[in-house]
Amino acid sequence: MLQTILQQSPTLLICLVSILGLLVGSFLNVVIYRLPVMMQTGWRRDCLEFLQLPAEQPGERFDLILPGSRCPSCQTEIKAYQNIPVFSYLWLRGKCGHCAAAISMRYPLIETFTGVCSAVVAWHFGYGPAMLFGLLLTWSLIALSFIDIDHQLLPDSITLPMLWLGLFLSLFSIYTDSHASIIGAVAGYLSLWGVYHLFKILTGKEGMGYGDFKLLALLGAWLGWQYLPLIILLSSLVGAVIGVLMIVFRQHDAAKPIPFGPYLAAAGWLALIWGNDINDFYLNFVGL
Repeated sequence: MLQTILQQSPTLLICLVSILGLLVGSFLNVVIYRLPVMMQTGWRRDCLEFLQLPAEQPGERFDLILPGSRCPSCQTEIKAYQNIPVFSYLWLRGKCGHCAAAISMRYPLIETFTGVCSAVVAWHFGYGPAMLFGLLLTWSLIALSFIDIDHQLLPDSITLPMLWLGLFLSLFSIYTDSHASIIGAVAGYLSLWGVYHLFKILTGKEGMGYGDFKLLALLGAWLGWQYLPLIILLSSLVGAVIGVLMIVFRQHDAAKPIPFGPYLAAAGWLALIWGNDINDFYLNFVGL
């Protein structure tokens, strides 16, 4: 019954998916902050074990579930009614309900951004498997982008399962066929791998991380090799423009690396939604 209603009412579907996106955006805030901390804890534990040093005493459980959300300033646990996406931030005027310390606008912005992107996916695909998996890809790309911005990391715990999922979905030709998906994954990885080693040979420096190779392989697996030139072109153009603007306006040290993952993720998402339209526009523009 509900399935029929959602199929027949695109407006209702978009509204429900946007609300779901807000809720998922709240969880993504947790993932973006906690997953890198969990990774660093694991690396430290592995190093101590490798060096045969005493292990650290286990502290409070820290993962994506526990502990509950707390105020960064006073560490007071945030109650459920104070943790409603966007609404609670506006109601509390961007402050902690206990100590009145300012809460970063980043949290509601990520929630809103996730809600809007989710609504666009629902609008574009309509009710069905393409929408459901498109939402999963969208949420994963948002988490990867902000983690890369903060830590210059693209966690394998997100990229590799999503890469394998893209290959699996190609068996059902939801976004592309298996032939294009497999070639896309291989070509996506090797293209940036080749650029990385060529740049290293010419300059002696590392121009990007291995996480970027895996992210482009992920996008190639989901969308097929045909979209790789578009993704590389869009991500390079946007990255170059934003990077130059950040340096010009002194928002970024020219010697500090700029994460490339967010630009790849943005280009991949644009290709997911409007890839055919962009390709057609380009071909018409050049007269092909």
